[in-house]
Amino acid sequence: MYGVCGCCGALRPRYKRLVDNIFPEDPEDGLVKANMEKLTFYALSAPEKLDRIGAYLSERLSRDVARHRYGYVCIAMEALDQLLMACHCQSINLFVESFLKMVRKLLESDKADLQILGTNSFVKFANIEEDTPSYHRSYDFFVSRFSEMCHSNNEDPDNRTKIRMAGIRGLQGVVRKTVNDELQANIWDPQHMDKIVPSLLFNLQSGERTESRSPSPLQASEKEKESPVELTERCFRELLGRAAYGNIKNAVTPVLMHLDNHSLWEGKTFAVRCFKIIMYSIQSQHSHLVIQQLLGHLDANSKNSAKVRAGIVEVLLEAAAIAASGSVGPTVLEVFNTLLRQLRLSVDYELTGSYDGSTNIGTKIIKAHEERQLQEAVIRTIGSFANTLPTYQRSEVMLFIMGKIPVPGLNLTLPSTESEPESTRMIQVMLLKSLVQVTAGFQTTNMLTALPSSFLEPLLSFSLTDDPEVRLLVLQILLSLIDRHDNRPKFSKISIISDISVLKLKVDKCSRQDNLFMKKHGQHLYRHIYLGCKEESSGQQHYETLYTLLGLLSVELANEEVVVDLIRLALALQDLALSTDEGLPVYNRCAVHALAAAYLNLICQLTTVPAFCQHIHEVIEVRQKEGAYLLPEDVFIENPKLPSSLEKVEGGVLFLQSKITEVLGGSGYNTERLATPYIPQFTDEDRLSKRKSIGETISLQVEVESRNSPEKEERTPAEEITFEILKNAIVDSVGMEEQERERRRQVVEKFQKAPFEEIAAHCGARATMLQSKLNQIFEITIRPPPSPSGTISSGYGQSQSRSVPIYEMKFPDLCVY
Repeated sequence: MYGVCGCCGALRPRYKRLVDNIFPEDPEDGLVKANMEKLTFYALSAPEKLDRIGAYLSERLSRDVARHRYGYVCIAMEALDQLLMACHCQSINLFVESFLKMVRKLLESDKADLQILGTNSFVKFANIEEDTPSYHRSYDFFVSRFSEMCHSNNEDPDNRTKIRMAGIRGLQGVVRKTVNDELQANIWDPQHMDKIVPSLLFNLQSGERTESRSPSPLQASEKEKESPVELTERCFRELLGRAAYGNIKNAVTPVLMHLDNHSLWEGKTFAVRCFKIIMYSIQSQHSHLVIQQLLGHLDANSKNSAKVRAGIVEVLLEAAAIAASGSVGPTVLEVFNTLLRQLRLSVDYELTGSYDGSTNIGTKIIKAHEERQLQEAVIRTIGSFANTLPTYQRSEVMLFIMGKIPVPGLNLTLPSTESEPESTRMIQVMLLKSLVQVTAGFQTTNMLTALPSSFLEPLLSFSLTDDPEVRLLVLQILLSLIDRHDNRPKFSKISIISDISVLKLKVDKCSRQDNLFMKKHGQHLYRHIYLGCKEESSGQQHYETLYTLLGLLSVELANEEVVVDLIRLALALQDLALSTDEGLPVYNRCAVHALAAAYLNLICQLTTVPAFCQHIHEVIEVRQKEGAYLLPEDVFIENPKLPSSLEKVEGGVLFLQSKITEVLGGSGYNTERLATPYIPQFTDEDRLSKRKSIGETISLQVEVESRNSPEKEERTPAEEITFEILKNAIVDSVGMEEQERERRRQVVEKFQKAPFEEIAAHCGARATMLQSKLNQIFEITIRPPPSPSGTISSGYGQSQSRSVPIYEMKFPDLCVY
């Protein structure tokens, strides 16, 4: 019967006749449009026939492909495309299956034109929003085939480019079709992402190589359309832009694997470009997930070459800058902990020369300069992350890093090795450099909360070490913390400025918080400035930084009391330079003289006391004539001309404390404090410098206390402690212990043997006495609450309250529990 129907065209089903009629006798004539409209109308009128139309078109297409009749193949695909665009009925699913079967047939072909034709049809299908769900459709073949096309190695360069671009568009179509449809296969599964993402990165990387060559004018005009690189980047951005919170990891992991497998971390450029695309494409609230994956990958490559680790760190640096406030996420300290751990590992690798601590023949040899580059990259990255944090979190990070800095002499339980001192020093330097980056641009309105003692005291203790690099880093950190109005660059060079108005300093009134901060920490800062000037290893950079610190203290945190202390400190520095007991070289003594002169010239103009300015300028003029080596312009130069000794520094070249006290006293400054020479207080921090003995420290502390105490006139001379006094004190303490023991025995015996009435009377008397004492205390300490109706003035500005103290108020029984 089938054969009869085949021979008699009038007896064939109508849908087959309509399908046959759309094909012309000559395929070059193209689709018969009139008959195509009839077929479309029939499909819309009888949707139940749509699946049979699709099956028959699929049968014809398969036959034409086998017979190499490619013109009819194109016509069949055009007809399928038009039917897909026109029909959205419930039976569309069966038709789609036939359509996908035909697309699969084309993609399996070896002909580039057929592959591109199938891809174009699939892309059109991907852009159609279906009304009915599909429960059984699979796109695994298309993901695999399109990914394979992205890696095409066709001999013809033009065909190769076309096939690769078709593969990219096909992957884009698969993503669009499946990413928002929960009933479809999950495109974010690793099995799919491991094919899609590397295919896109391969084309992105290949495009970079081809674009690096200079194209001819003809090629340039052809590329005005859209290059494979642009298409790949657009597809990659679209993929990442659709990634939800739970899919970020699956999308980023293949990127990390691709960069590992093709050794692309070392070049940095491509890796940075990839992650710039990622960070700009994903949703901003997901940025920290990418950062966490990069940090985890950095940990996983801890024993890889320094170039690889440096590449990952550079990518982290760029990613953090893009992500801004969302880069760190909820685990702030974990980010910095990972980076600090890598910093410490790099220092260990540099010192040991291997990744496993051994020196076997098979061990990788580490290049020190590569590790140094890595360390600098990590430090820059730490600063980049810190810049994204608010002030309170940056303070926490500063405390966290400070806790990681090793302190010499405290890690006594660790085994000592030959390289331990150098390792400790290098780690100190690296972590302090990290703090320099973290504190750069630090702005706070409350110095007390932003710089607690738990951070400031350990930091200042490192300024007492012998290492000049460590001391310089500490000073730079202090400058960043104190400078809140960008005045630091204006003090970068030590010089005598006749008119400081040219500096255009930004000076605000000192706040209450600043006054409290200086009251609490001012003496520590002065002490460390003084001791920093005593260091023989200090160079020009140290003195310039100390001058900057003094200048910033004067304009940022100075009140009248601080100004007096800073002037005393400058005069004490002059005395230090005059002293021969410290054994300072001539250059250091001249440098301290120049530092004191430059600072006094600055502070006298800030105080605007004419007589003070006159004295300072007179001394500077004398120095310019008789002792230019005591001024910064002649000391802080490349080859300073200094005398062999400083024995004749006296007379008019010195600033006189008595004269300064006199002229400032007339302007209301504390003359008693000004007349008192500044002597630094020594504390336990001097264990780091290992220069001061315990006896010297105690004697200095006693001397300073006796000088600075306001009640010094009323104090009695300290009693001399001798051996006899100590012996008597020990004997007396033994006798007192015996008396206390006997008293306790009597009390116990009394409570055991005395009658109850006597014990009750004794306890009652004690209770009465206690209550009377409490009443006396209440009368002295407790003030009555203010009355709502106001207060009564009683003369001399005093006021009396109308209210009754709470403890004397009579409350109703219902109010008392």
